[in-house]
Amino acid sequence: MKKITEESSVHQNLEHLSTAELLRSINQEDANVPKAIELILPAIEAFVNACVVRMKQGGRLFYLGAGTSGRLGIVDASECPPTFGVPHGLVVGLIAGGDAAIRKAVEFAEDDREQGWKDLQDYNIGNQDTLVGIAASGTTPYVLGALEKANEMGILTGGITCNPGSPLSAIAKYPMVPVVGPEFVTGSTRMKSGTAQKLVLNMISTSIMIQLGRVKGNKMVDMQLSNEKLVDRAIRMVCEEIRVTREVAKALLEQHTSVRASVEAYHKSNPSV
Repeated sequence: MKKITEESSVHQNLEHLSTAELLRSINQEDANVPKAIELILPAIEAFVNACVVRMKQGGRLFYLGAGTSGRLGIVDASECPPTFGVPHGLVVGLIAGGDAAIRKAVEFAEDDREQGWKDLQDYNIGNQDTLVGIAASGTTPYVLGALEKANEMGILTGGITCNPGSPLSAIAKYPMVPVVGPEFVTGSTRMKSGTAQKLVLNMISTSIMIQLGRVKGNKMVDMQLSNEKLVDRAIRMVCEEIRVTREVAKALLEQHTSVRASVEAYHKSNPSV
């Protein structure tokens, strides 16, 4: 199979370029990423709509990948609870080689076609859940094996790859394929391909959470108040919403723990406001 992600870079003799030339060239390549994603917005839309239906019925969302792809899925999944106030376990990211592979590559872990599905069994994945396989090449056995088994079990499957015509895009029921072209450093898919995957994951999780009611207006009203910056943001949000002093807003948040709950409690106690 011809892999665009493995084709030779259009930039030559990189070691002879100045820092300014390197940065300018990388930036030029990166500018192609959002253009590639724009072309597949209908595919992302179709997947999100199908996933939302299942999640509204109690389903979960799983990301599965190896290397950079796996790490990006884990990052996106791990940000959902603090950003949107959803339970840990509603969005789950898994990587070939297990948690140790988040920091350090685990050799050949991605080559086991059976292990992806085995890892999902630890979470009792079922037919109301959704699985997204992430693989820039579209050929990672760890991902492909899990997608095949998920299809057999009636689990909704999506796939994110940067290689058109790849096995992943053939197996996933909802393939999302931003074609970003050859990498600046030949084959280094942590670059444009990784950026594309990150942007698509942002779109998926954010649009899903909005449709699940986890955003009001344009505010993260269910975010976890896990540091001073977020507490300050929450105080300002409460002040803007119900026109109270910072002291009142802070007291409400200390009692009710989220912007949404604080505003609702205030309105319940002050129905005429």
